[in-house]
Amino acid sequence: MLTTLLINSIIIFIGAYLLEGVKIKNFWTAIGVAILLALINTFIKPVILFLTLPLTIITLGLFILVINAWILMIIDKLVEGFSVKGFWWAVLFSIYISIANAILLKII
Repeated sequence: MLTTLLINSIIIFIGAYLLEGVKIKNFWTAIGVAILLALINTFIKPVILFLTLPLTIITLGLFILVINAWILMIIDKLVEGFSVKGFWWAVLFSIYISIANAILLKII
């Protein structure tokens, strides 16, 4: 779990430098974002997915991208030193996080 958190922090930190619409103050902020993201994904996201299941089915799962972007925009408001310029940057950042997570966690 600690390894996953560290990997997610590194992914978030690097992603903020790769995407101009995402800004992060320092690595400690990335750790805070990773912790908050893990907590939201564990406790709140399953409820949101359940409540939006019909819409997710109708859109063939693409609505999950909207949910992920919305979660990142909420984290933007909660964590000082982390900012996402808009919805589409949040969508792109969530796609980046998902792909990087899948690759790195498969390797490790």
